[in-house]
Amino acid sequence: MSMLQRIMRLGLACVCLALVSAQAVAARVAVVLSDDSAPYQEVYQVIRAYLDDTAHEAVRVYADGLTASVLNEARLAVAVGVRAAESVAALPVHPPVLSVLVPRAWWIKTGRVRLGDGGRRNASAIYLDQPFERQAQLIHLAFPEARRVGVLVSAEQRSLVGELDETLRTQKLRLVNQFMAADERLIAPLENVLSGADLLLAVPDPLVINRNTAQSLFLTSYRYHVPVVGYSRSLTRAGALVSLHSSPAQIGRQTAEWVNGAIQGGAVSLPPPAYPAYFSVSINDQVARSLGFSLPSEAALEKRLGEGR
Repeated sequence: MSMLQRIMRLGLACVCLALVSAQAVAARVAVVLSDDSAPYQEVYQVIRAYLDDTAHEAVRVYADGLTASVLNEARLAVAVGVRAAESVAALPVHPPVLSVLVPRAWWIKTGRVRLGDGGRRNASAIYLDQPFERQAQLIHLAFPEARRVGVLVSAEQRSLVGELDETLRTQKLRLVNQFMAADERLIAPLENVLSGADLLLAVPDPLVINRNTAQSLFLTSYRYHVPVVGYSRSLTRAGALVSLHSSPAQIGRQTAEWVNGAIQGGAVSLPPPAYPAYFSVSINDQVARSLGFSLPSEAALEKRLGEGR
């Protein structure tokens, strides 16, 4: 083999290696935050820390300042919160997108259609909600004598009731539900539910539970001596007896794992939408004492729930 042929073959090998390396290494991930509040920032920080150990790059941008050019430079977009996801969906063209910290009801009704463009674009989600199976198991473990589970939801979330009812039946629990109209005040439908329930299961529904209604909901449940099972640590602090939730750090961990897997190789490949893989249980001991309940420890409940994953 002549020296010239050797040089040409060596050059070709270097070009091929550079192309493979560029494809496998330099991936930019646009992390779009709904706003600058702490939970969204925490998700971003976990993703960035995870990618710092790789050759990939995480770029933070806010929903209000999102432009098409920012997304055009990214191989994958992570939308943290509904507002961020809707900002991405509003742009005519965007890369594959993973929505996290979003309610499952929103994803099913709106998110998957707008972000997935009828299945023509790669889009997926990690829900804010916990799976009904996990919630039903928590209720069985924490309240073994409970038989009737109360749920108050808006008419927009009507589709979830049948699925929840079916899941509760697997733990020999009966659903007591009421729908709340958009122009209806909280107390009347809430009292209808509480009067027939052993506990109240809160679900992420901004019409029912928000900063204006939370105090009334907890005070009314106390008056009926009905404990509330919440879906966030903040609800536990506010008055829920026990909550099952995934922290922003836990959601961030799962997101980072999905992102790292999705950007390996050529085309971006996201897993199907899923519930949080990592979760915690929090208990309000003061509420437990006030209502006369004795629950297993947070660690014990988490261990039992983890065995069912």
